[in-house]
Amino acid sequence: MIYVIISLAVIVAVLLIANIRIVPQSYAIVIERLGAYCTTWQVGLHVKMPFIDRVANKMSLKERVLDFPPQPVITKDNVTMMIDTVVYFQITDPKLYTYGVEKPINALENLSATTLRNIIGDLELDQTLTSRDVINTKMRSILDEATDPWGIKVNRVEVKNIIPPEAIKEAMEKQMRAERERREAILIAEGQKQSAILVAEGKKQSMILEAEAQKEAAIQKAQGEAEAIREVQEAKAQGLKMIKEAGCDEAVIKLRGLEAFEKAADGQATKIIIPSDLQNIAGIITSAAELAKK
Repeated sequence: MIYVIISLAVIVAVLLIANIRIVPQSYAIVIERLGAYCTTWQVGLHVKMPFIDRVANKMSLKERVLDFPPQPVITKDNVTMMIDTVVYFQITDPKLYTYGVEKPINALENLSATTLRNIIGDLELDQTLTSRDVINTKMRSILDEATDPWGIKVNRVEVKNIIPPEAIKEAMEKQMRAERERREAILIAEGQKQSAILVAEGKKQSMILEAEAQKEAAIQKAQGEAEAIREVQEAKAQGLKMIKEAGCDEAVIKLRGLEAFEKAADGQATKIIIPSDLQNIAGIITSAAELAKK
């Protein structure tokens, strides 16, 4: 009898231990009782009833990332390309995630593919290549609204790769090469233009400086000549003033005439002009000699 009791106690202990669950952080467990939804266990220690309760689903509540394979899509201008997307989602309602849709991950993948085709179908090739932010925003909005009944919150959608056909890639590379060559030619032309402008400006400044130098030199020369003439005239005026103060103006004038006559009669001239007032000149010479003795 004692063995039976011990056996029953061991069975009860094993059943209790087997039905004790510890739910870790960021996890949830959906419990069914007799085949119907009963409750959702959150973080902590829980005990389920043996043979009546069962674990229907255990899931992580952390944000998850799904990297879907490239999907063939057709643009508005009938260009087929491959686009793959990355979806960041999080389970917000474990009950809806368990009972809302069969295979939620597959459903989310198919919904993402169809949504992407619908969005790209309204865009041309150039718009598709330059409108990633628009595509991401539209896809996130549509997927978040569609997955709300599944207990899923779509936080972000990113277009990972856009792979156009080889012919389109070659055409784009040629276009980019032509654009780079055009920019290079423009830069070279701008450089030559700036160089020519700088050279012309240099020549202009050089000619201006040279003209100003010549002008300054002419001014200085003219001022020097004027100063020399002024000094000569002042010297002459000073000499005349002294002669006038000495009281022999007319005598000096006649003496100057005699000196000119002397130069004319130095043997070089073929004709000699004798002044009519030679006697007066002799008197003047005598007066000048007397003045010199004084």
